Amino acid sequence: MPMSTDLPVRAPVAHTRKRINWTWNDILKAHTDSVVAAVPGLIVLVLLLASVALPKAIPMAMTGRALAQNVSEVTVNVFPGGFNWGIYVAQERGLFVNNGVRVTVQGTPGSVAQMTGLSEGKFDIAMTAVDNIVAYVEGQGEAPIGPQSEFFAFMGSDTGFLSLVTAPDVKAVTDLEGRTLSVDALTTGYAFVLFEILRRNGLNERDYAVAKVGGMVQRWTALRERKQDGTMLSTPYNILAKGEGFIQLAQATKVIGHYQGNVAAARRSWAAANRDKVIAYIRGYVQAIDWLYDRVNREAAVQILRKNLPQMSQDLAERSYDELLDPQDGFFRQGRMDVEGLKTVLDLRSRYGKPAKLLDDPMKYYDPAFHAAAIALRP
Repeated sequence: MPMSTDLPVRAPVAHTRKRINWTWNDILKAHTDSVVAAVPGLIVLVLLLASVALPKAIPMAMTGRALAQNVSEVTVNVFPGGFNWGIYVAQERGLFVNNGVRVTVQGTPGSVAQMTGLSEGKFDIAMTAVDNIVAYVEGQGEAPIGPQSEFFAFMGSDTGFLSLVTAPDVKAVTDLEGRTLSVDALTTGYAFVLFEILRRNGLNERDYAVAKVGGMVQRWTALRERKQDGTMLSTPYNILAKGEGFIQLAQATKVIGHYQGNVAAARRSWAAANRDKVIAYIRGYVQAIDWLYDRVNREAAVQILRKNLPQMSQDLAERSYDELLDPQDGFFRQGRMDVEGLKTVLDLRSRYGKPAKLLDDPMKYYDPAFHAAAIALRP
């Protein structure tokens, strides 16, 4: 039976009415005396509750103020595209700032500019293909900056979402014989993925021509203008291309298996001196990817993508969500590095890189310590 919340009424019974005359002043005084008598007990109760809540509340408030007052600046260099979705979300929802860093994003036209800028310390972190890191550590990069032993990856992001996309009249990989294909640079990993897909379909390097065009935007524009007959495109450019009648001949991972594409990379000396920034960046990014995978957030996620890529239509953003957040082939959860995929990168570079060199140690290019520390700190 529910307990009554009514206060007991001390009204006199009928036969006492003549002996005791209750007035409103009497009643008000009686209630006032009761409240005053209860005040000490209420004060004690409030203080007891405060003694439990304040030790938790004060540190949380102080932590929030401390983070707001001690946010560090980090500059991240990226190739433009939907694969930066995690960064956009972490910025928009304050996930980077909540972890202690404010991220400024700058774009790059291609790997040569990006790797040159990283070597010169023009920015802190590069979101780039891990093969770029391998190439420049080994002195095989396109930019004339020599071996870069300082370069390393500290977080995995995705497979690169690579697909071989061709002109509408190319119906099979073998149709590319005698045709021209575009790459970012001749010595980059995505070029090697292209060469490997062609090789596995019976085409050797002498069977086709290759043009150096630049990053994803430049290659899609050149393909659209029919300057070349095929190239490797990532989401959402492959979706755009299919919408305009171009052919997606092959999805890279379906042909070559595990492949580590984009990673977060930096210079070792900078990372050692800014360990907290690296860990904060990883945590904010991982939280953003978790948020993106929650289907409840799909509509808000699409709005964030379109805000950062205003030229993208609603339909393209929706379809990009389906590809980039695919449970099997989408962004890597927890910012993990696909070590088997990194081994594939090394195998391809051992085959196509110049000067020829056998590469078989993934840990030469990846330091898991920062990622391990970031994940260990997660609530």
